[in-house]
Amino acid sequence: MAEAQAYQPRLKTHYNSVVRDALKEKFNLANTMQVPALEKVVLNMGIGETTQDTKKINSAFEDLQAIAGQRPVITRARNSIAGFKVRENMPLGVKVTLRGARMFEFVDRLVTIALPRVRDFRGLNPNSFDGNGNFAMGLKEHIVFPEINYDKVDTIWGMDIIVCTSTNDDDQARELLRGFNFPFTD
Repeated sequence: MAEAQAYQPRLKTHYNSVVRDALKEKFNLANTMQVPALEKVVLNMGIGETTQDTKKINSAFEDLQAIAGQRPVITRARNSIAGFKVRENMPLGVKVTLRGARMFEFVDRLVTIALPRVRDFRGLNPNSFDGNGNFAMGLKEHIVFPEINYDKVDTIWGMDIIVCTSTNDDDQARELLRGFNFPFTD
């Protein structure tokens, strides 16, 4: 009986066959292990409206779980802030960290499906790197993802997406993301 072929996401195959060799040649890297790679993707939804209605966190939780394909974590307030009507340990948002195959699948859906559906999209800011090779972006509407049923959405949430790479150089990280077809403005 033949052994089953292990599933590999389309974007990971593209990285292994095309992007890695191009980056190694462009930056004159001696070792393949020096080539930048994706480490993780962090998705975060801050739900400020939970101060009035704590049930809103449940819909954000379910939506982020559908988008990410894994169970998110509810983030809670560390201390009370009376001016914002926030109590200690009150739920304020949801976040999830994607690694491995789920990470590659999410980045593929983000670039090929979600970003083209963003209204008035003119490209990503190529200067949104933090100096350590990590890229951060925000979406105003989470409904651009195909997993979200628009008819069942009660509130439209914004979300932050942070793509962490294995390099500390922003130029190398930018070229890595260009290899994955991130639509940066020039």
